[in-house]
Amino acid sequence: MRPVIHENRLRLRVDSEELFLPFAEFPWFQGALVDAVLHVQRLSSGHLRWPELDVDLLVESIRHPERFPLIARRVAGR
Repeated sequence: MRPVIHENRLRLRVDSEELFLPFAEFPWFQGALVDAVLHVQRLSSGHLRWPELDVDLLVESIRHPERFPLIARRVAGR
């Protein structure tokens, strides 16, 4: 599982499924360091983590982002 960075989205293959993460819907990846975006961990069959970005996503939220409203919290000092 190795992400591919395109101009306006991230492409990721999970098992036999190709997933697309548009930066407009997944803003954590836009402007992030390439190494941080490429370092993705699969914690379970439906749970992905980008540790350097402190981003955890359910595969289901990538498939259907409209079902998972974007909730982000600013952390002091970031």
